Amino acid sequence: MLREVIATRFITPLREGGSLPGLVEADDLAAYVLKFTGAGQGRKTLVAEVVCGELARRLGLRVPNLVTVELDAVLGLGEPEQQVQNLLRSSGGTNLGMDFLSGALGFDPLAFPVDPAEAGRIVWFDALVNNVDRSWRNPNLLVHRGDLWLIDHGATMIWHHNWPSAETSAARPYDATDHALARFRRTSRPPRPSWPPSSPPTSSPRSPPRSPTPG
Repeated sequence: MLREVIATRFITPLREGGSLPGLVEADDLAAYVLKFTGAGQGRKTLVAEVVCGELARRLGLRVPNLVTVELDAVLGLGEPEQQVQNLLRSSGGTNLGMDFLSGALGFDPLAFPVDPAEAGRIVWFDALVNNVDRSWRNPNLLVHRGDLWLIDHGATMIWHHNWPSAETSAARPYDATDHALARFRRTSRPPRPSWPPSSPPTSSPRSPPRSPTPG
């Protein structure tokens, strides 16, 4: 079961990603990246986020903690953008949140070296869940305090959007040619990782909420 928090303040929309997530403060005084149930991708993407995010954590990969966030639609009344207001109004109730990693940077393969064994484990995991959205164009990886963190698993488990074709989809070979970590692997095939690891990361560091820096 995911821990439940209640959103108390909508801080700002986040312009990264097609789902237009937002940054909120909750009743535990922590900040969370909120994935809205009213977003155009639909609820099944949030199901994939939970299933694959928690699976990755159990396999020893770093994933920000996931929580359910109860959202009152009135929090968006003061938001000046109509698009964001509409999204907040259509997402009242339970939504998905993940810990906000303050100070994290987007992964750049030219600037941040990755251990080949870790790269192989991540590619292996993405092949397992058929993640089509961790390419060099959009890595969906963050670097926080020198460590690599996996985010945004809504584009995994594509087969659960069309169950009649699930078996065929799951059996299709995974193409890692454009994977963000392909260049770091020791071999052309991702090695099967030796899990569970000796000391798996169990949680992400908590970050206090902060107002967005004025542009």
